[in-house]
Amino acid sequence: MTDVSQHELVPEHSILEEETLEGVLEEYDIDRTDLPKIKTSDPALPDDAEVGDVIEIVRDSRTTDQAVVYRLVVS
Repeated sequence: MTDVSQHELVPEHSILEEETLEGVLEEYDIDRTDLPKIKTSDPALPDDAEVGDVIEIVRDSRTTDQAVVYRLVVS
């Protein structure tokens, strides 16, 4: 089976550290549960991602060079 997380079109997915997450949530004035969701079955997730983790996804963007988005891992 092909590992889709290594495909060139899949943006970088990484687990956000708790200290960094606190800053993100404060900046946007939201709670962790307000973030968009990503399922544990998503093949692009890091292998060590668990329910409740927040994933930082860095995508290429034509307008801002890079776009950073966040997703909460759910089952």
